[in-house]
Amino acid sequence: MTDTAYLAGVRESYDTVAADYAASIKAPAELDPLSRAMLAAFAELVQATGRGPVADVGCGPGKVTAHLTDLGLSAFGIDVSSKMIELAREAYPHLRFSVGSMTALEIGDDDLGGILAYYSTHHTPPELLPVVFTEFHRTLAPGGHLMLVCRVGKDEHLRRTVAYGDHSAPFESYRLPADRISELLQQAGLVVTAQLAHTPGHGVKGTIASFMAHKPE
Repeated sequence: MTDTAYLAGVRESYDTVAADYAASIKAPAELDPLSRAMLAAFAELVQATGRGPVADVGCGPGKVTAHLTDLGLSAFGIDVSSKMIELAREAYPHLRFSVGSMTALEIGDDDLGGILAYYSTHHTPPELLPVVFTEFHRTLAPGGHLMLVCRVGKDEHLRRTVAYGDHSAPFESYRLPADRISELLQQAGLVVTAQLAHTPGHGVKGTIASFMAHKPE
């Protein structure tokens, strides 16, 4: 697993806040209707290909990984935080979770029918996103699908020093324009088939973008 300074910082911060983070985030059943519908559409697309399992990359405590299995997918979770993986294994002992980094996935070429990156790429420095998206392309089977959801903005670099449960845990995050993310996905060899903006309001803080893409056959 590639280990850079930024990965070490993300790992340490999420290890610190893991329990409070898990308690604070919504279960997928509590998400807004549009978010639930997007996850259901992703599951349907992957099932239609029958091309392999789904990796929930940046799975955290495993709530969304479990939801994917409820939708009929063979899903497993990967996260850089060992504490998050411990919580996921405790909550969902019947599922597979492992510690790993999206910058160097320990997955073979063309092995996956799908990848979900659900609010998990925003800590990645923009210059390293091509590395991440190239890994997504490498590990997806031809015809395999990617769903990426993230907050977007105008090249914003945000820094926090206190996080979930008032822990002293530094986090850096980046909010890029949605069109740039789409362009980076396409430069990595993925075909973007849908791009949806969830605008602020009705419980949504800031603009959220959802992308559907696939690896050409």
